[in-house]
Amino acid sequence: MSRLPNPDRRPPAGPLPSLGIYPAELLRNIRVDSVSRLDPAAPLAVNADDSVADAVVVLRQGNAGCLLVTDFGRVVGLFTERDLLTRVLAPGRPLESPVRAVMTPDPVAVSPKDSVRTAIRRMQKGGYRNLPVVDETGRPVGVLSASRVVHYLVEHFPAIVFNQPPEPNAYPASPEGA
Repeated sequence: MSRLPNPDRRPPAGPLPSLGIYPAELLRNIRVDSVSRLDPAAPLAVNADDSVADAVVVLRQGNAGCLLVTDFGRVVGLFTERDLLTRVLAPGRPLESPVRAVMTPDPVAVSPKDSVRTAIRRMQKGGYRNLPVVDETGRPVGVLSASRVVHYLVEHFPAIVFNQPPEPNAYPASPEGA
């Protein structure tokens, strides 16, 4: 396949595909739908006094990039793959260090009842890829990832998203079919 368009194989001019729903509906839905609608992932957690090595084992077993760090059952921090790289491996800290020493403390969190809009704003404002989802007492009930938010947004634009070719700028060298 060539990356350059073949002038004889241009797509027919016509109206753009339907958005699926109107953008105003999306704006309404992100204000009305709750975080629980996004189906946050089950929380993977370690105790704040556990070692980094123990946290890495949990990350690997759970095939996750983010752990909630708890103390007496309440979220006190977040430990991510990035924390492992920048706060443990790069400075040469021992893997026996407590997670408390290398975690991101006091993470911004959302409640299952918060709106999707609230979660998006918190993620955008802080540049976060994961938000802990906690109940009224601060106990973890899930983790909301940026990919879950993207999937939610994709549900609102199926005609555009699902009709995109895998390589939108590539054109076949010859016509396909019979």
